Amino acid sequence: MKKKGHISLKWWVGGTMGVLLVILTVLLVWAVRIAYFQRGDVSRGRYPVAGIDVSAHNGAVDFARVAEDSVSFVFIKATEGASFKDRMWEANYAGARAAELAVGAYHFFRFDMNGTMQALNLLQSIEGKRLDLPLVIDVEDDGNPEVSPEMVVVRLEEMISYLEERGETVMLYTNMNGYHKYVREWFSDYPLWICRLAYRPPEEIEWQIWQASHTRRVGGVSGDVDYNVFAGSREAFERSFGSD
Repeated sequence: MKKKGHISLKWWVGGTMGVLLVILTVLLVWAVRIAYFQRGDVSRGRYPVAGIDVSAHNGAVDFARVAEDSVSFVFIKATEGASFKDRMWEANYAGARAAELAVGAYHFFRFDMNGTMQALNLLQSIEGKRLDLPLVIDVEDDGNPEVSPEMVVVRLEEMISYLEERGETVMLYTNMNGYHKYVREWFSDYPLWICRLAYRPPEEIEWQIWQASHTRRVGGVSGDVDYNVFAGSREAFERSFGSD
């Protein structure tokens, strides 16, 4: 014969485990929701102006379809170092301009090359072209030889100074490591395009463009593409970077 106490204990244990499972499930769902918002909300409700950046790596891009996918701006790789020119720069520029996107050009900064020579390379490539966005200098360790931060800063200052002397507005692109290593102490007054995948940049960093993903899918681009958002409203974007 089964004792009533044993039956009650069995039911009590089962009921307790059920309650604990429900509590754990609720906590897990809550944690996932918190993690999502901490990772960064790049919805159009929060950031109404979105853009992409492209280079030859992305192949041929149909910018008319890009524009149809609610993309407002594009940064296009033009140059790298003192002599390299992106083979898709001309075609990408023409396509983006025809699609009436706000267009910008970027230069991949080489740590081991003279800054003035790099500025000349960029200026030669953009000559005669109308750009809506500042000239961007991409400053990051990835793809660069090991050079002292002090020398990187000296060469970067050379490039910026030469561009500014010729009337150009400069924006810096970097990731969190590059920001702390090269930008924060020496170039914090310049407009910033910051890469921080998924997670929003820290509140103490003032940025204008945030690159939130390297794996976005956008109409007109085959495969993954870098996805960016502007920090403010569409009106603020037009005031800052609006095309003529």
